[in-house]
Amino acid sequence: MTEPPPRDATTEGPTSYTTLRRDVVVEREISRSRFLTFLSPVPDEPAARERIADVRALHPRARHHVTAMILGPRRDLERSNDDGEPSGTGGAPMLDALRAAGVSDVVAIVVRYFGGVLLGTGGLARAYRGGVVDALAQASLRRRTLLRRHAVRASYAQAAAIEAEARRRGWVLEATYGEEVELLIDADPDRTGEVHRVVERASAGAAGVRDVGERWV
Repeated sequence: MTEPPPRDATTEGPTSYTTLRRDVVVEREISRSRFLTFLSPVPDEPAARERIADVRALHPRARHHVTAMILGPRRDLERSNDDGEPSGTGGAPMLDALRAAGVSDVVAIVVRYFGGVLLGTGGLARAYRGGVVDALAQASLRRRTLLRRHAVRASYAQAAAIEAEARRRGWVLEATYGEEVELLIDADPDRTGEVHRVVERASAGAAGVRDVGERWV
């Protein structure tokens, strides 16, 4: 007796999120202090720390290098550092700006060259948050999407029929050709059952499907 294909999968957590396409740098002068904001896409916390170190190396004479980051598809990893500014006046306002924008896998670094005029706690918070807001306004954003990967081994004729059906549905395909064809099909997680049904129908039940993980694109 043939087992029924699996139902469409339910993925816990988000299946998409927003991040940056590329680095952004903006500069503002407030009461003779220079504020340079660096906004960068990063895959993880070590990469964010490396980016912070790079900016510090570029501006070793700056008085402060204040940072904030949000990481992960769930946006559940947050870090901030005031780097010598009064507590809560730098990193936290920057983090608030990132949260408000709904972005993740992003690190923000604001470099301050002190100009001799004290801004007060309110002025500092506005300056640091404003730098991130300005950088986000200039940023090119993109959506990352979660896809589930399915592996299929089929004859050449079967693979041609499967590929045609998959492409018609907009699924992402990779093919390796040998004695048989090995296909990798990437589709939305809630299309898992449909992938199995399409492969079974297109190959008259001869080709099997293995679910081999997920990836973000």
